[in-house]
Amino acid sequence: MASSSKKVHKVEDDSEEEEEFEHFDDYTLASSWERFISEIEAVCRQWLASGPKNLLEKGAVPSGEPKNLYKVKSELKYAMKNYCMEYYFEISNAGKPADWNSSLHDLQLSFGVKEFMVIAPQSANGVILDSPEASKLLSAVAIAFSNCSSLWPAFVPVHDPSRKAYIGIQNMGTVFTRRFEGDLIATQVPVKLMHLEGLYELFVSKFAFSSSDLSTHFFRVHFTMKLTYKTLPYDDDNEEIKSEYEMNESGQDNGVDNRNKLQWDDDCPWSEWYTAEDPLKAFELIATWDEKTVESSMEMAELENVSIHEAHKWFIVPEFSSYLMGDYMGHMVGFASQLGLLIDALAISLDVKFMEDFVSVETSGSDKLKSSAVVPPPTVLDRVLKDLCHEGPEVISPESRHKSSRIIKGAPLETLFAQFCLHSLWFGDCNIRAIAVLWIEFIREVRWCWEESQPLPRMPVNGTIDLSTCLVNQKLQMLAICIEKRRQQLDSHQDGVGDSNSDSPSVEVQASDVANEDLSHTLRAKESLIKESHSTSTSNANLESSNNNNMRRGSAGVVETMMLLNSPNYMHAPFTQDPPIMTEDMHEERLRAVEVLGDSFNFSGQLEKDILSSDMSAFKAANPEAAFEDFIRWHSPKDWEDDSSSSSSRKKWPPGGKLSERMSDPGNSWRKIWNDAPPLPASEQKPLMDPNREGEKILHYLETVRPHQLLEQMVCTAFQASADTLNQTNFGGLKNMTTKIDQLYPTLASALRPLQANKLPGDPEIIEDLKRLCVVFEHVEKLITLAASLHRKFLHAPRLSQTIFNNFYNFYLPKMGKASVGGDTNKELVNKKEEVRVNERDVVTSMFVQPSANQSWRKVLSMGNLLNGHEPITREIVFSLRDRMDSSYHAPKSQWSHEQEIETHRMYICGTSNDLRVALSVTSCD
Repeated sequence: MASSSKKVHKVEDDSEEEEEFEHFDDYTLASSWERFISEIEAVCRQWLASGPKNLLEKGAVPSGEPKNLYKVKSELKYAMKNYCMEYYFEISNAGKPADWNSSLHDLQLSFGVKEFMVIAPQSANGVILDSPEASKLLSAVAIAFSNCSSLWPAFVPVHDPSRKAYIGIQNMGTVFTRRFEGDLIATQVPVKLMHLEGLYELFVSKFAFSSSDLSTHFFRVHFTMKLTYKTLPYDDDNEEIKSEYEMNESGQDNGVDNRNKLQWDDDCPWSEWYTAEDPLKAFELIATWDEKTVESSMEMAELENVSIHEAHKWFIVPEFSSYLMGDYMGHMVGFASQLGLLIDALAISLDVKFMEDFVSVETSGSDKLKSSAVVPPPTVLDRVLKDLCHEGPEVISPESRHKSSRIIKGAPLETLFAQFCLHSLWFGDCNIRAIAVLWIEFIREVRWCWEESQPLPRMPVNGTIDLSTCLVNQKLQMLAICIEKRRQQLDSHQDGVGDSNSDSPSVEVQASDVANEDLSHTLRAKESLIKESHSTSTSNANLESSNNNNMRRGSAGVVETMMLLNSPNYMHAPFTQDPPIMTEDMHEERLRAVEVLGDSFNFSGQLEKDILSSDMSAFKAANPEAAFEDFIRWHSPKDWEDDSSSSSSRKKWPPGGKLSERMSDPGNSWRKIWNDAPPLPASEQKPLMDPNREGEKILHYLETVRPHQLLEQMVCTAFQASADTLNQTNFGGLKNMTTKIDQLYPTLASALRPLQANKLPGDPEIIEDLKRLCVVFEHVEKLITLAASLHRKFLHAPRLSQTIFNNFYNFYLPKMGKASVGGDTNKELVNKKEEVRVNERDVVTSMFVQPSANQSWRKVLSMGNLLNGHEPITREIVFSLRDRMDSSYHAPKSQWSHEQEIETHRMYICGTSNDLRVALSVTSCD
């Protein structure tokens, strides 16, 4: 046991000695400064050995703006301070650092480098304020890089963070060293440095032997420039247009084109309801000059006055409104926001039986509405009613309507109910009380039109009911027809009485008169149907007509292919009354009656009997010698079975054949009606529809409709009318926008279908679905607004309009739930610079309108290079001086080891009207 214990202790002692040997202290690094350099060198060697691809696999992260620039970092400690060392590298080294077209890191652009290192303290601002400390830190990096033969440039931030000032160094072998220095002049920029001539002399002073008169010396300086302009903010532009409009209100023509009027969207279809914020706040124009050689300051002075059209390339970058770019929804005032309020009103309407209950203060539901429900004053109400009921309808051609609009069960945009729904969206804050007040007053106006026999505005009177629309619109259509029939009653009676003293004609006389008045239209319609057969009638028909003309009444013409059974005369087709018009609920009532009463031959009600009796009476009057079988042959040919022999000769008399089995039944109701029907032409019959009775029934429905039933139809109609309004927007040939609108209508129809089926009271989730539908609608509304704005601004450059819109559309798709590209890539699509072709430059130039004197943001012009009175917001210049140098045999084999022209001096300048940033790099032979 003792021996084994000794062995254990011996093994432990050996392991401790090995551990001490592995982690020995290198006393050749005597100071913390040397140990700090050693740590930097170790990290640098590790990164050099790994290479960019391996570093990317080990956790390198994107640096931000340049998509192909990545970084790795390591934390170090020296003199009780923590430092962070970051290495920036590119996966692809394509393109020159000074290329204006590429996206570059700030240090890449300033100093003309590709990969680089930044070392800074881990403090709140990451900036070194002590100049000796900065120099010492940079020296440590330079020594470490030299030890490991690294050619990376290293930078240390200095001064205040807002200045973005750096000092740096780069070992370019054992011969050349490159030093960097950059700083910012934030205030009181010398006037001389605001111009190209002064900036050129600043660069030359860094290498000229004498600064006595730099303008007389000639140096081959390489020069490239980038100018960035920005259009006026369009909100400010609107204010300027408004002031000009007010000055010209007197009607004086000063020759100014006022096409923009007061707002940018005055000619857009939604401008009747609201003014949209321009989704394009401004545009940036970037003009770049390729590298050229200048030899004197006089050449630079001439360049300052050169036209921007001489720039080699133009690029345009849109600046979108914050509401368009934000992730939040519902902050845009438009149809979508108001539709959301209408849906809130629909949710409240379920608990009340009549619309008047929302107006009355005694109702229980009014307490929760008092605080938030705002009703506009009577003046606003009167203005809305005047617009609805006293102005002519808007004429909208069927071609302008979207092909899928009818799949939504609402009302056409130009009709009365659609306009009422749109007005309701903007009446007050679209709360249920405001809607109730407007509805009640609206129905009073409709009743006034009925009682005074005035035409119902915005409602077509074509004698038919569009059953694809909502029930309220069908009722208003039918009421408009009833009013028209009452007007015809009055006109017909006045023509009939002439100068008589009769003051109050009877209702029966009026009904007869209106039937006679309506007959002319029916006669023309029936006459057109049998015109062909009448024009080809034979002499026998003429003879038969002359013999029986005194007995025949209400004939629309001869049916040449048919002869009567009991007389060798041709059958005459009678004029008949038009069947009574019916709304959707009336048709449903008829179907229910059919189900209750059995087969259709027992009839669904008195209406069907009256229609058949009217047709039989008219047929008897036109054919006095006709039999029941003759009527069946004309009215229901499928119930007459022809003989095979009679089919060969249609004019053979008497015609062969027999009634069908169902019509041969002795108890058939059709034969009973035939026996009871008197021979009476349609013009002398009682009208099948009583306009007075039907009109009162319609008004009763409108006055007593349940709130939730009304709101359901209002929601469907408001969505359809809003979509139809937006669909009229002129946005050029943007295919993506057209596709999105085509997709919107089926989406609306599908989401609104539960309202048409009256499923709302039993399914509260429908309200949530409608809320989500508002979000979808807002997305499309934003895109249409942007498309319209782009189309107006690039009317003569449609390619730019389409490209900018497509870039934004691809960015916006993920927000609409149909992503096609990644998140980071999307923002690059929005900020993408689009090159302006030469033939498009005039269009872009016209967007830079002359600034007005009262625009407070305008500064005193001081930089030159003006574009329509606009100075550039930034001017970026790169000066460089190159020299041919011989290589040294001490230098390692690198990109500098061959005899070539190297850049000895480089200066990057970025200036605005308020500040100037200068970055200088100098290559020297140590």
